[in-house]
Amino acid sequence: MSILSKLSFKDQAFKLRENAILDATTDILKDKGYDLMTMDDVANAVGISKPSLYKHFKSKEELIGEAMIRLIDGAIDFLDQLDRNLSPIEQISAMLEWALRVRLEGGMPFLPSTSAHVRDMLTRNLKYVARILKLNHQLEKLVSKAQKAGDLNPDLPSDVILFSYYSRTCDPAVEFLQRYSKLDNEAIIQHMLKVCFAGLGGPNHTH
Repeated sequence: MSILSKLSFKDQAFKLRENAILDATTDILKDKGYDLMTMDDVANAVGISKPSLYKHFKSKEELIGEAMIRLIDGAIDFLDQLDRNLSPIEQISAMLEWALRVRLEGGMPFLPSTSAHVRDMLTRNLKYVARILKLNHQLEKLVSKAQKAGDLNPDLPSDVILFSYYSRTCDPAVEFLQRYSKLDNEAIIQHMLKVCFAGLGGPNHTH
C-alpha cells in the first residue's frame, strides 16, 4: 500500500501539492539557479498563492533542502531496489546511469557543486546530511568490493574513486552533449558511462 493511499483526502491533496511544489522548484533551479530563484517564481509555477506556498515550506532554504532530500531519497531507493545478484561494479554503474538519466530529464539541480552558500546551508540541514551519509556509506561498500574484485583500481584510495564518481554526475560535458551534439539522451548516458569506467584511451593506450 502506498503512502498516499493511507492518507485522508485532505492530506493526499496536501502531499500532491507539495510534490508539485518540489517539481516546480527543481525546474526553476535548473533554469535560474538558487540565487535568482524566488518563492514568487515557485508559487506562480504551481498556480498557488504565496501564503499557500509558505504553508508547505517556511523559507526558500527549507524548500531547497527538501528538494535535495527528495533527490537523495530517490537515489537511495533506486540503490535499495537493485538486483542483489548484480556485481558491485554493475550496481555502481547502474546508479550512475540512473543519476545521468534523471539529470538529462531535468530532475537534478547540482546546487552543492555550484554554490558555496547552498553547500553551507545543506551542511546545516541534519536531515539532508543523514541521507548523504547513508548513500555515501552504501556506495563506499560497493567501491571496496569492486576494488577487491579487480573491477576498480585497487591502488586508488576509495575517496578518490568516490569523489571522481560523484563528479561524473555533475560533469558539464553532459549538458554540452545534450545541447550541441546529435546524440540522444540514451547515447549520451552510455558514452558517459564508458568514459567513467573505461576512460578515453584507445586499444594502444598504455599507462
